[in-house]
Amino acid sequence: MNQVEVFGTDYIEVEVKVPNTSQQSTANAGGLAQGIEITTLKIQDADKIKEHPNISHVYSAVLGQEIISYQGQNKVGMLWGVTDGFFEIDKSNIEYGRAFTDQEDKSLAQVVILGNKIKQDLFGDEDALGKRITINQRKFKVIGVRENIGMGTFMNFDDMIIMPLRTLQKKIQGIDYITFIMASVKNMDNVDQTTADIISIMRAEHEITDQNKDDFAVMSSREAMAMMDTIFNGLTIFLVAIAAISLIVGGVGVMNIMYVSVLERTYEIGLRKSVGAKNSDILEQFLGEAILITSLGGAVGVILGIFLTLIISLAASSQGFAIGFVVSIPGIFAA
Repeated sequence: MNQVEVFGTDYIEVEVKVPNTSQQSTANAGGLAQGIEITTLKIQDADKIKEHPNISHVYSAVLGQEIISYQGQNKVGMLWGVTDGFFEIDKSNIEYGRAFTDQEDKSLAQVVILGNKIKQDLFGDEDALGKRITINQRKFKVIGVRENIGMGTFMNFDDMIIMPLRTLQKKIQGIDYITFIMASVKNMDNVDQTTADIISIMRAEHEITDQNKDDFAVMSSREAMAMMDTIFNGLTIFLVAIAAISLIVGGVGVMNIMYVSVLERTYEIGLRKSVGAKNSDILEQFLGEAILITSLGGAVGVILGIFLTLIISLAASSQGFAIGFVVSIPGIFAA
């Protein structure tokens, strides 16, 4: 399940941003962007956005990272503090257990919903419901486990722990601001106007008159997908250019090697022709050698590429970054 399948294609996101820049900071758990702490996005902003007639559901969110403990096992986990509107927008399901309520959020209840992978890491095949894990020296009761979701663009959803927003704010991070707001749209035909309306709402709430002073950024799912398409298309063109250059350089290298090989083996060529070998036979011999050399080189390159990619993926995962390890068979043959 990818990120579009998790959130759908009918949402608008509001993120914190450093004024006078285009830097957004959703990926940063503490609301930090360019070393500046942005604390102006609040739950009240989400309440105002929810009043818009084209908005069906809204949730506020804060991200964090803490060591999660259970019976002597420790694991670094990504914490996702959300309001109960999350369960209306999120397209994935809770495999077993339940969601938390608005009342539990407001009462700072110490309850969590585990991602599928972190549940397996901590509990294995043991039933996690009702068990208590330790986060920041506090006990949290497991009330649910999410279905297997997989990798998003920048994170592994199966490593995340969902908890009430205010619980994460007050009992773990000691803050009163949020990192981003997600809102689902009723009618996507009016998404551009709705986006403009939300920008106006945010400026009014934050008393901003100069758009260059915006401490937030608003993006619809349509804009997000268009941006990702642009990035991936540019990356594809770049990789194709690198591959083309590598192919040309490799071809010239093989040509030079075979040319030197022919010059150094004139005695062998003459000997073969003296016993009846034709020019075509000699050509086939050298072409066969060239194909063998390039095939072996390609195989070694593929193996090294897979091995290095796996190492990078494992190293990134150990540091809390979600980088998927995927081997494309068509891509190997294309290369």
